[in-house]
Amino acid sequence: MNNFFLTKVVIVTLVLTPLFSGCLSEESSDNELVIVTYDVNALSDSMISQFENNTGIEIKMIKVDDAGSILSYLIQNEGTGTIDLAIGLDNTYLPTAIELDLLKEVNVNQTLLSRLNSSKMQPLKPYEGKLATPFDMGYICLNYDSSVVDGLNFTVPTGLWDLTEPEWKGKVAFPSPITSSPGRGFMLATLDYFSWQSNDEDFGNWWTAMKENDVIITSGWSEAYETHYTGGYGEYTEGYIGDAHITVSYCHSPGVESWYNGNWTKSASLDISKTAFFQVEYASAIKGGNSENAEKFIEYLISPNVNSQMPIENLMYSVLEGEDLPEENGYRFHSLIPSDPALISNHDIGRNMELWLEEWNLAMTKSE
Repeated sequence: MNNFFLTKVVIVTLVLTPLFSGCLSEESSDNELVIVTYDVNALSDSMISQFENNTGIEIKMIKVDDAGSILSYLIQNEGTGTIDLAIGLDNTYLPTAIELDLLKEVNVNQTLLSRLNSSKMQPLKPYEGKLATPFDMGYICLNYDSSVVDGLNFTVPTGLWDLTEPEWKGKVAFPSPITSSPGRGFMLATLDYFSWQSNDEDFGNWWTAMKENDVIITSGWSEAYETHYTGGYGEYTEGYIGDAHITVSYCHSPGVESWYNGNWTKSASLDISKTAFFQVEYASAIKGGNSENAEKFIEYLISPNVNSQMPIENLMYSVLEGEDLPEENGYRFHSLIPSDPALISNHDIGRNMELWLEEWNLAMTKSE
């Protein structure tokens, strides 16, 4: 298994890691917009071209690995005035960006904001201020291969301790919470599952037990889902190993599998109490950048014509009221909205994330 060693988890590790090359050296002009993002599928060439044609603003895109890499890039380039907009910080990274004073308030059109979903999927009461605007969302949870985890070959887990049993030895793959936003979201869910507010030691004990049961820890979602998980499309990709029957993905990932595969999937989501985490992804103007152009793009991103396409273009829920996943090819049918998700506030995430990551790392290196 891979082991991850922390220095100073949230800030120092991000700043010291040389993830990027070719940083911008000049401030952006009035007729351009510099965006840092990960490979957000919804930011397609046609979407970018339409915005450019409508506004006359030229977009320059800086693509990094994931939400954590976006935060790293913002820290490394703080004060340079070379970045206007960040797209893809989620609610596990946003509190740190706010604490570090990296973002700038914008006044997004109130009519557009009034159309954002205010009820269906907001158990965490995500951030609602002017420093970040949500553009997609979804639940992170455990996915399993129902063709193998069928009650005969493997028992369907009903609680997290089940995964520490011998039958699951080496058969579970999790992305690391240090380097992956889905991994971080799942770690946060396990904190609620094991009642972190009561100082219960079960959180650390469970992660140590998983390590001793040869849990596969990967650097990111792609490696866990595509390389190790047997229930998804990874078996058709280069480098596939297929040694894990449970992984961390999204509760609607089986729906995505079904949508691409003609209403068929062998993947399913586990609805275990307090093991799902509600993720919201945001677009934020960056302090020192061109906030006027950033605001225009944010409004474009949450406009009905664009945001209603999130389930297809970005494989995530739209943030607009009244929108849902498509019914075609079993997309909605095979997607789960968990009955009792984890509840951890943005305030607690911002205040405790560094400590929690250190506790996770301690648990994963405890017996070494």
